[in-house]
Amino acid sequence: MIATSLAQVADAVGGRLCDVTDSSVDVLSVCSDTRQVVPGSLFVALEGTRVDGHDFAAQAVDAGAVAVLGTRPTGMPTIVVSDALTALGALARFHVDRLSDTTVVAVTGSVGKTTAKDLMAAVLEADGPTVSPPGSFNNELGLPLTVLSADLETRYLVLEMGARGRGHIEYLCSIAPPDIGVELGVGTAHISEFGSRAAIAEAKAELVRALPASGRAILNADDEYVREMATDSVAAVTWFGHRADADVRAEDLKTDQLDRAAFTLSTPDGTAPVTLQLVGAHAVPNALAAAAVGWAAGIAASTIGAALSAAAPRSRWRMEVSERADGLVVINDAYNASPESVRAALKSLKQIAGGRRSWAVLGEMLELGDSSAAEHDAIGRLVVRLDVQRLVVVGDGARHIHLAAGLEGSWGQESMFVADVEEALTLLRDQVTGDDVVLVKASRAAGLDVVATALLAGGVV
Repeated sequence: MIATSLAQVADAVGGRLCDVTDSSVDVLSVCSDTRQVVPGSLFVALEGTRVDGHDFAAQAVDAGAVAVLGTRPTGMPTIVVSDALTALGALARFHVDRLSDTTVVAVTGSVGKTTAKDLMAAVLEADGPTVSPPGSFNNELGLPLTVLSADLETRYLVLEMGARGRGHIEYLCSIAPPDIGVELGVGTAHISEFGSRAAIAEAKAELVRALPASGRAILNADDEYVREMATDSVAAVTWFGHRADADVRAEDLKTDQLDRAAFTLSTPDGTAPVTLQLVGAHAVPNALAAAAVGWAAGIAASTIGAALSAAAPRSRWRMEVSERADGLVVINDAYNASPESVRAALKSLKQIAGGRRSWAVLGEMLELGDSSAAEHDAIGRLVVRLDVQRLVVVGDGARHIHLAAGLEGSWGQESMFVADVEEALTLLRDQVTGDDVVLVKASRAAGLDVVATALLAGGVV
């Protein structure tokens, strides 16, 4: 972060200084968690349903915070505002406006945002200091905190933008106006909030509408909804994807036993070999998006290819493949789930398993609205059609996967329904062996990462 005095912060957020004896003291970082406070921090006191950050003001100051940003006096040096989260966004906008030599790259999409963001950071780091968010910091809290971690040396600022309704991405773009905007695709994630894929596309298009004429829209040529966004932006368009007419594409695509892709990267300025370390051929479009960003930034194809090939997974529980001492392979993809990502993970499971027995441990895919039953039904049928040998369905919300599998073909005992994580582990402890490959996949709230972790530890929670 660029050192900013308390007086400057108060002015930027329209706040009132309370119990501040020296307004010239500099803020050196910003956080909303007392565990992350370091000397020079500004602690943002947010009010949640269970915890009120104002109650931890003294603890934050004791840990080194120079002040608190909150909605009321705390007895500690405080900048008082009407809404702390909105003020945080205003502070981030003030901050990004001072990053005159920084290129802001923003990515959105229904699936793959975090993986694509990580790959973009890997490519851009080859050209200069790059800041990107940890994990999935993609909302009105995580994005401004990421912005505030950049400084005057930052050449590229990579931001992930999520949305659960109209206007969300527009708001995030108002905090950090993008120079390069990347649209990965429009799926069914969060369709319960939006109502339709068309409505999701409309919300995602807020990113390309925010681009200036001097900017660049990086669009997925393989997605029909994204293709329509080309007319939504005044910025120049670069297409990526598998289509032969895409500007940035993969040629001679092959996959290995772990479903890791190798291909020839083709860009308007040259080609380069790429061998991804990421598991799952569905990572290829994310890699192409990252390559398109690199090309737009003026990076040579050879440098892009080398960076993509060297990029190791940065975010947890996304096609994370581990092997137990006895040979059992566990694919932990339990961070999140949508119909599109579950289908891709199941296909990777079969590739990785080869001739070994394959298990799919699946939980509920959340936020699917009226389409939930049909989407879970389709996944159950796909499990059978892919010839996954064993299916364990966890929780009532996912029951339609189990029911559909039983109705598809001659399946019977191959599909098992359990009520919760504990039952799943009891079953798996009894039946899996070192010769098996197990995929664990569900929406984050299902907590199936516990299953993957326990299996690798020997089956004990």
